[in-house]
Amino acid sequence: MNMDEALTGLSALAHEGRLSIFRLLVKMGPDGLAAGEIAQRLDTQPSTMSAQLLILSNAGLIRARRDGRSMIYTADFAQMTGLLKFLTEDCCSGHPEICEPLSAAVAQHCTPKRSGYR
Repeated sequence: MNMDEALTGLSALAHEGRLSIFRLLVKMGPDGLAAGEIAQRLDTQPSTMSAQLLILSNAGLIRARRDGRSMIYTADFAQMTGLLKFLTEDCCSGHPEICEPLSAAVAQHCTPKRSGYR
């Protein structure tokens, strides 16, 4: 990931509504959610939701697929990983203990759960 891609992603996430959408889609995993369901869960008007989804999609942070008459949105985990790697690639300056809390948080939150992504 280069600086421009990182700035685009971070800019897209620098909004309460878009960050909430992205976090919800990360939580839902590869199954994703229909746009209407996202709007309902986040108590957002459909027109506002469409605009927010477009910005996240243009930033490469989410993907859409058609399922019948619905558009299902999912987080783009490869892009998310790329952004996190970009943010941490110069971390620690030879002092891995600085990044230990981040490593521990990833290990804690990314442990597989019996019930799947939800």
